[in-house]
Amino acid sequence: MNPVTTRARLRQKVQARCGLLVPGAFNALSARVVADLGFEAVYLSGAGLTNMMYGLPDLAFIGLQDVAQAVASIRDAVSIPLIVDADTGFGNALNVAHTVKVLEREGADAVQLEDQVFPKRCGHFSGKDVVPLADMIGKIHAAVDARRDEDFMVIARTDARSTLGFEAAVERGKRMSEAGADVLFIEATESADEVRRLPGLLDKPQVINIVIGGKTPVLPQSELAALGYGMVLYANAGLQGAVLGMQRALKVLKADGTLPEDPDLVISFNERQRLVGKPSFDALEKKYAARD
Repeated sequence: MNPVTTRARLRQKVQARCGLLVPGAFNALSARVVADLGFEAVYLSGAGLTNMMYGLPDLAFIGLQDVAQAVASIRDAVSIPLIVDADTGFGNALNVAHTVKVLEREGADAVQLEDQVFPKRCGHFSGKDVVPLADMIGKIHAAVDARRDEDFMVIARTDARSTLGFEAAVERGKRMSEAGADVLFIEATESADEVRRLPGLLDKPQVINIVIGGKTPVLPQSELAALGYGMVLYANAGLQGAVLGMQRALKVLKADGTLPEDPDLVISFNERQRLVGKPSFDALEKKYAARD
């Protein structure tokens, strides 16, 4: 596995503006499921990490060390490009520089930074606020200067659509592009018209974040690709599916006092071992076994 290769590959795919479809992950096993299904990149979701690690809402309860540990474990588990949600960068521009250095070292291929006031909240929650634009521009400069690999991408997100309006969010996107962001992310667009207009309003590839039940209308990936989006992100679709699967299986267990090996409820024991790489460890154990 070569991090430089994964970074260059991700940059090429996003710059092609063909709607790279990227699911979110919340730990190493969920990232392995994403890779196993043939997706070409995976996104470490800050919301997903918060929900699944602490059982808490996306209200800035995680820190850099939580994210760095998750990045390291995912990087060991998969070889596809890894995009990392770093929230607000965990402080000011100096903290952002440190965050980029740490996450790049742990194996991230791109980092996403947003312009919310700390403590931040999920992009599809109400009650958000954004920092002065000058503060965000400083963070982008710091992130760009801190990266060691020129293929490592800085994704700049603005949450201004919900607080300042669509046109103000677009203007922030333009300024973040001028500051050196590689990819732009106008979060929580609220109409199909806005979704369709955005790619023609900004000069850099863009992320569109589809939150099931959120504020942004759901358009097909094929249409979003045709519009010229660089990345179509489903940050927590896997999480929502996983929780539903647990609820279904455990409801049966609670009601019946037993749980059958039903493929509609649980994966098989062997499939579980395949996903965590048990056969490869069996082979290594055999290779290194003591010989007379």
